[in-house]
Amino acid sequence: MVRKIVTIALIGSGLMMAACNTVRGAARDVNSAANATQNAMH
Repeated sequence: MVRKIVTIALIGSGLMMAACNTVRGAARDVNSAANATQNAMH
């Protein structure tokens, strides 16, 4: 039983870290596109 709980906790934390990196990467992409658009307008 403890082994199942530990396994679920590890998988859950891995998914949370992956989601955090994905959101961070998406935010960088949006920021980069906004900068490129702004530079093109000037």
